[in-house]
Amino acid sequence: MKQPCVYILASQSYGTLYIGVTSNLIQRLYQHRAGAVESFTREYAVYRLVRFEMFDDMATAITREKQLKNWRRQWKVNLIESENPQWVDLAVNLGLPPIRD
Repeated sequence: MKQPCVYILASQSYGTLYIGVTSNLIQRLYQHRAGAVESFTREYAVYRLVRFEMFDDMATAITREKQLKNWRRQWKVNLIESENPQWVDLAVNLGLPPIRD
């Protein structure tokens, strides 16, 4: 099922952050974790899903992604911790295997 989504990945708790937008979160997470593409996430091992937000349309999701990318790092950390204070990998609850640390 495709649904626009903004997601935040982290390398570890309080680690390197990556913000992205996709229409298929599960597929995109598999791509990141497989290192299928030369990318920032592959170079810095940023694979842990720590936050995601679903949207009704891609335009709104893209607007939110741009907003979050312009935020200060501490605001992003506060946003993550507002719902995921332990920086748990939320992808496990979506059916993906846990990341080996």
